[in-house]
Amino acid sequence: MNPRTGPETAPGTPPAAPDVTVTVIVYNDAGRLPRAVASVRRQTHPNIEIVISDDHSTDDTPRVARELAARDPRIRYLRLPENSGGCSAPRNRALEIARAPYLMFLDSDDELPERAVEVLLAAHRAREIDFAMGAVRRVRVDTGRHSTWMPHLVAEHRTLEGVEADPRLFFEHLSTGKMYARAFLDRHGLRFPEGIHYEDQLFSAQAYCLAKAFTIVPEPVYRWYVAPYADAGAASISNQRHKLANVRDRIHVQRLIDAFLAESGHESLREDKDYKFLKHDFRMYAGDLPLRDEEWLASFADTVGPYLDTLSEGAYARLPRDERIVVELVRDRRPADAREAARGLGHDVAPPEVTTGPDGRTYWGGHVPDSERARRELDVTELELDTRPFVVARFRHEITELDRGPGASVDLTVRTHDPGLRLPVGPQRATLLLTPGRQRLAVAFRLSPVRPGVFEGRVHLDLAAARLPLRGFTGVRHPVLRLHHRGRAHTGILLAPPAFPPFTTRVARRSGAAPHRITVEPEGHAPGRLQVRWQPAGAAARMLRPVLRRIARPGVRRAALLVRSVLR
Repeated sequence: MNPRTGPETAPGTPPAAPDVTVTVIVYNDAGRLPRAVASVRRQTHPNIEIVISDDHSTDDTPRVARELAARDPRIRYLRLPENSGGCSAPRNRALEIARAPYLMFLDSDDELPERAVEVLLAAHRAREIDFAMGAVRRVRVDTGRHSTWMPHLVAEHRTLEGVEADPRLFFEHLSTGKMYARAFLDRHGLRFPEGIHYEDQLFSAQAYCLAKAFTIVPEPVYRWYVAPYADAGAASISNQRHKLANVRDRIHVQRLIDAFLAESGHESLREDKDYKFLKHDFRMYAGDLPLRDEEWLASFADTVGPYLDTLSEGAYARLPRDERIVVELVRDRRPADAREAARGLGHDVAPPEVTTGPDGRTYWGGHVPDSERARRELDVTELELDTRPFVVARFRHEITELDRGPGASVDLTVRTHDPGLRLPVGPQRATLLLTPGRQRLAVAFRLSPVRPGVFEGRVHLDLAAARLPLRGFTGVRHPVLRLHHRGRAHTGILLAPPAFPPFTTRVARRSGAAPHRITVEPEGHAPGRLQVRWQPAGAAARMLRPVLRRIARPGVRRAALLVRSVLR
């Protein structure tokens, strides 16, 4: 756009009065922009305006955008005179020129389902509301797996008169997946904050608090493509959690939200907002702590700690005990312990060590905490480590040494922590289980006592011995460890060293139809398990795969089994 002449427009006459303006923001994304725009052009409600707002791209985006605008008079192309480095400025500049009474926002790497505009506009026309929102469908670009973002919040059609009716909505902080009344945004001067990251969180908190009424519909209205393992240069802001600047940005936005709540008379929502921060924002960083070095952990604690001290006690009390422990260890400037506590979060992994105090309470770690707050937060008595039924008891299984063996084999030293002293003194029977496809590989070994509550054993895992489906197997599996005691079994996850040299090997055909490449690697994200990846290898695998898929269908398999039983 020339700042003096306004946005570029396509030949032809656009609709005189569009019902909805959909802004597609883009920066150096020429490859995916056409897909995003095509999803808007396909909307079942056609009376729309499409504004492509380009944050001064330096790739082929300007040419692609102009070609798109030339094909459809509903499209306008807006180019910012310089790059802003975020999403806010391109959205705000588009909002200035939008001609419709209702507004939506779309990122260039995402899409709108075909009925998105129709569904949300119908909600606005049904009654006077400030915005309407619907279900956001997440699509993993690596696996194609679909899921709904915060499904419990969008499960039913409802209209709320203020966020106080359901403060859980603070968790749904996306500015996309919603249709806003232009009059609502203008009445409150509500715009995206420029010059900061995580702008959606502040904008959405303000919209929720300022809205007198908003409607939630269960229909999908946004398709969000998620690339969790993108290269660092292409990763989204949320996936750059390894950067301490990212941590500082998130804390800065939280403080802005806190100030807004106080200034706007919504201080009563502070506990709900604090709980959202602990359960969502902090939890994402907590899951990554096992991957960080000592220097990063110390800086993280220094950055986050002061803000954690401002949060309401009620928010802490709502957290699961495992998460409260990690938060407290960070607040107490014990980052190395926080890293250990974060391993296996959400998987019922036992503490590496516990201590019983003179009060009879059990505490995380090797000593009784000094402060009253730490004793309250690190109290694990409620976990019932010594009395829970064996099948749901808490153990901690860790790989302490990992050595590559011949071929596709690996030798593991496994240490089991039993802080509740549930296992009898003496060697323990254990089995390492791995299940690629439907076939299970089971390797029995023994865990010998090292000291009370700690056992250790050595296991040889030959991945070439795994029986694969006839059609081959493409996927990732994580070995688990099963303990056997008095006729009962307990199965738990197996934690791996956070970093070790991964290796890839090729195994010849065994029960599958082609050779496979097998990669052994650390999981790379919480909870930090040992990870094994299979991929059919060679040209034969590519050619045979469609045929083998048909052969492997349930009906064909049943017929083969019947023939085999007759001929037996």
